[in-house]
Amino acid sequence: MKVTLLQTDIIWQNPAANQKRLDGIISGLEPSDLIVLPEMFSTGFVVEPEGAAEPLSDAKNLEGSSCSSRLSCGSHLSCSSLEWMKRKSVETGAAIAGSIAVTDNAGHYYNRFYFVKPDGEVTSYDKRHLFTFGGEDKHFTSGRERVIVEWKGIRFLLLICYDLRFPVWARNRKDYDAIIIVASWPECRRKAWDTLLQARAIENQCYVLSVDRQGDDPKNHYSGGTFFISPLGEILAEAGEGDGTPCRSVSFEFNTEKLENEYRKAFPVLDDADDFTILM
Repeated sequence: MKVTLLQTDIIWQNPAANQKRLDGIISGLEPSDLIVLPEMFSTGFVVEPEGAAEPLSDAKNLEGSSCSSRLSCGSHLSCSSLEWMKRKSVETGAAIAGSIAVTDNAGHYYNRFYFVKPDGEVTSYDKRHLFTFGGEDKHFTSGRERVIVEWKGIRFLLLICYDLRFPVWARNRKDYDAIIIVASWPECRRKAWDTLLQARAIENQCYVLSVDRQGDDPKNHYSGGTFFISPLGEILAEAGEGDGTPCRSVSFEFNTEKLENEYRKAFPVLDDADDFTILM
């Protein structure tokens, strides 16, 4: 599988402008099987989402909706950026992944990770660990379900930013091969980000695909932190430091044969792992 990670600068609270910028970036990429975007890629990381989060409505009522015979939308609720993800997935033949700030008709807000496949299948994960230090918990509703999605034979655990600090939630129960974590993790806490990514890879004997943003929002500077990490904690590929451009990207190829034969069978750490019961 070929994966491309996009470490983008994000135009503050402007989904249409971010979609347009990403159109140009993605059109210049070599073909990939999976394209991953940062946390809240359409707005930047908003902790006060009123007026910024994208409203969810029936997909068939959205202007420019990709609902068609190829996209089994049904009554699935959607928003502008999710419809854009669906169109880009069909155009590129790649799965598109990233998180969006959304709100439903009941006035609830979610930091929602979407994984969109070219056939129209949409998997979503609501961020479990809201960033209380920044006030995210005061406005957003926490997710309740751990989500794993399979694509081209590889099983991915979906995580968002602050989830990285909580290893029980990320515990590999032999049910996934790689973690995808998307983030808006600021430069002032980069040491923790870099260290914890490698720790999650090592302790779960899995690959880690991390996508952090670059650039600035009204409160923080982001220097990147986009990596492909091996189960040994080795950085196999990285996008590099943010350099003032709209995007830095990195592509790589991997499969599960090496994971199973060279890591898990040769050194079966997961056989000795503790069991955890997560009380919701």
